[in-house]
Amino acid sequence: MSETGTIERLRAYRKTYIAMLVSSILSLFASLVLSIDAVKLAAQPAGQLACNINSVLSCGTVAKAWQSQLLGFPNSFIGLMTEPVVITVAIAGLGLVTFPRWFMRVAHVVYGFGLIFALWLLSQSYFVINALCPWCLLVTFSTITVFSTITRVSLLENIWSFAPERQEKIVAFLERGWGRVIYTGAYASIIIAIFLKYGNTLFS
Repeated sequence: MSETGTIERLRAYRKTYIAMLVSSILSLFASLVLSIDAVKLAAQPAGQLACNINSVLSCGTVAKAWQSQLLGFPNSFIGLMTEPVVITVAIAGLGLVTFPRWFMRVAHVVYGFGLIFALWLLSQSYFVINALCPWCLLVTFSTITVFSTITRVSLLENIWSFAPERQEKIVAFLERGWGRVIYTGAYASIIIAIFLKYGNTLFS
């Protein structure tokens, strides 16, 4: 492919990288707030956090659960370490940088684990802790968005070396907008599940 063709191909990902950048910035901000709250709770375990809105929307309740420190330190610290990397990737992508195939494979797999971890934490909050943290929900939605953007670029660039016929079907699937349908459905499913369980108690 000519240099002009390569540039045009990379420019086609502009909206995707913008979505990645905005989502990763939001996730980084949420991680920072959660990290500050974790330090506050460590200093004053009985202290109240600003996002302790009611019995359902309670960052403090979630933060005090063992699931919030799965690796021995606040999970939000992971976001502080990883989101700047995603921000860098998004900015580089907007700068029309072509990433090596191995790099995109690693990014795709690592963020895939990040998505699984975020959804696991959400399930624990929903089914076990029975409380929701607004900042954690922001991280979850942002993680879904970032993984979707990485997946889109990875599939369109065929980093997994699919056979031509299969790659053609994948590209057609994405170009028809089905990728957006899937992640929008994920957002909607989470929101609906929350309202079905908690209903008006979310705002009481």
